[in-house]
Amino acid sequence: MAEKDHQTARLVAVIAATTISLACGTNYGYSAWGPQFADRLRLSTTASNIIGASGNLGMYASGIPLGWLVDKKSPRLAILIGGAALGLGYFPIKMAYDKGEGSMSVASLCFFAFLTGMGSCSAFSASIKVAALNWPYHRGTATAFPLAAFGLSALFFTLAGHIIYTDDTSGLLLLLSLGTFALVFISFFFVRVPHPSTYTALATTELHRSPSLSANSNRLHRTKSGQSKYSTDSLDAGPTADLDHLDHEAHESPDYDATEDSSLMSSPSDQDPEDAVKHRRHTHSHRPDLSGWALVRRPEFWLLFCQLGLLTGVGLMTINNIGNDAQALWYHLDPSTPKPFLLRRQLLHVSTISFCSFSGRLLSGIGSDFLIKRLHASRFWCIVASSSIFTLAQLAALLVSTPQLLFLVSALTGLAYGALFGVYPALVADAFGVHGLSMNWGTMTVSPVLSGPLFNAVYGAIFDSHSKTLESGVMVCEEGLQCYRSAYYMTLGASLVGVGIALWAVNWDHRRKAEEEREMRREA
Repeated sequence: MAEKDHQTARLVAVIAATTISLACGTNYGYSAWGPQFADRLRLSTTASNIIGASGNLGMYASGIPLGWLVDKKSPRLAILIGGAALGLGYFPIKMAYDKGEGSMSVASLCFFAFLTGMGSCSAFSASIKVAALNWPYHRGTATAFPLAAFGLSALFFTLAGHIIYTDDTSGLLLLLSLGTFALVFISFFFVRVPHPSTYTALATTELHRSPSLSANSNRLHRTKSGQSKYSTDSLDAGPTADLDHLDHEAHESPDYDATEDSSLMSSPSDQDPEDAVKHRRHTHSHRPDLSGWALVRRPEFWLLFCQLGLLTGVGLMTINNIGNDAQALWYHLDPSTPKPFLLRRQLLHVSTISFCSFSGRLLSGIGSDFLIKRLHASRFWCIVASSSIFTLAQLAALLVSTPQLLFLVSALTGLAYGALFGVYPALVADAFGVHGLSMNWGTMTVSPVLSGPLFNAVYGAIFDSHSKTLESGVMVCEEGLQCYRSAYYMTLGASLVGVGIALWAVNWDHRRKAEEEREMRREA
């Protein structure tokens, strides 16, 4: 009965983490309310893009300190901080919208948008860690649920906002303020974080270098207090390393080589011994964990860092501006297009991006495991796919002049963006280990801080140069595709560079694996 209760508590923790993640991807729904917000406050497209980019900045720039908080202190504390920041960020923005032009400076709006991004980052990082800690031998499957929920966040809130507050931007902002806080706060009470005090971790390097050591090291020894403890000569890898062996079911078979790619439904007998050896050769799990300043001395860090920044910047430009794209095309087709109709079209595109991002995350995550476990290929092929889809999205944006076909741009962008983020945490874990994953991932997400604002600023400047100011003070562009076409030439070039880097990374990864396999043979 106690074991059943333990399993139930862990499942509830994953459900709570997934619910928290559902509140954390709302920055990607900015296009659902950004254009109407800019119209009401008489903001230029450039100013609107700066506000939207500030939300992205809060999400990515705060990754390192919040990752440290999650890894070294407490995921539960990070969840509370995240919920509070989301509510305190969205509510003043809602108040500014209600009061209208001149009610709040652009700088203040940027600060509150930054808070929404920071809150999303804090709660999301904690939710991923909670899922991983509760199922340490099945991280890939357990973390897939919060990752997917993050991708569905924009769809969930924009759809709920449309149902509850039909064509009401103020209502949508109120829902974002209260809804995100409520989801995080309520879920907090169901979060279970295993305590590491009675466990010590086996050094990852030694565990995977010698199968016999791996089997012998999994024996349980009773301490004087009657608690289970691993007998190891461990490295002090920090509190998250201590938690990697809490999955009691895995210890029932000492020869079970459970890994991050394992399924929640797998069993020891499901894994062929030869496949396990091949798996170890292709996941780099025998390599020592790295974090902090040690990362910057590794070439794979800069490869991953630059690739993520480049492709994220491409995706964010469309994600933040798909509403402006739709507005420009519809105004060009019919300048009298009513605002409620435009709002519904913007919501449709945001929902499309969100759903396709969700799909891309699942396909990429499952696909990368298939590449590793069945084809013994590189996960970087998922990045080749992502950058190729980004290229198709930019070509569609350059060619689509009919508003009814703009869904091609939003669907391809969401799919590519989801595929990128669905595999990237696994690439970071493969390269640097899982013990400091939250902080390492936070370090990696600093890269979009540079590319995201740059691409958005260029888009805003180009859009404004084609816009005119009406007597009401509202800026509109009625030139259709020409309003923003030049910006997509820039992102097309960036996407093609991304394809080239990804293909080079596949070759580089293949050579590295071959070298490490030769090293393992020499050590054996």
